[in-house]
Amino acid sequence: MSVIALLEERYSTRAFLSKPVRHELLEAIFKQAQQSPSNCNVQPWQTYVVSGDKKEQLKNDLTATVMKGKAPNPDFNWLPKYEGIHRDRQFGSANALYSAIGVTRDDKKGRQMAMIRNWQFFDAPHVAFFTMDKYLDIMGAVDLGIYAQTLSLILAEHGLSCCMQGALGQFPDPIKKALNLPEQRGILFGMSFGYADESAAVNSTRTDRENINNAVSFLS
Repeated sequence: MSVIALLEERYSTRAFLSKPVRHELLEAIFKQAQQSPSNCNVQPWQTYVVSGDKKEQLKNDLTATVMKGKAPNPDFNWLPKYEGIHRDRQFGSANALYSAIGVTRDDKKGRQMAMIRNWQFFDAPHVAFFTMDKYLDIMGAVDLGIYAQTLSLILAEHGLSCCMQGALGQFPDPIKKALNLPEQRGILFGMSFGYADESAAVNSTRTDRENINNAVSFLS
């Protein structure tokens, strides 16, 4: 399948089958992702793929942490306040999601439960955490974004689906404990992945894209 076809067909998957990905395939995919470009070939990503019992324990720990109602304490600036058109797009994305699962605007409990699903990894059999040394700041974040996009396309080529989740960087403490991360390392974001549950209503969610005339300027 061409890269263009993969881009057009992929979507953020929020319901997965319990079927795990073969370990040999996981290794092959993440080895292929090492070809991702980075600034000065720094390759700052330190990726952790969590599966099985360890993933289930981490899911429980994260859910308990979030349910306590404490404020997020991300290692990096993951708390932007969107304005203008960016806020409009954020609301549009949320509306598409909640409409797909039948949650109304005034159903606060339903929205909260849908949000909690982030820290339950949408029941995916695998979750990846993208970490890097904190001092790398914005330059490292750029490289990790490129790496994660590369990875998502390779996953799609192998018939796998994923969901990029900034939410997985908002409460880093249980994750850092589970992964035994050194103090200088921070969690930027995460990604749940596996085989999509095509029958799940939430996976019918689709978002639109801005017209190229408003997004790209061609100069000569």
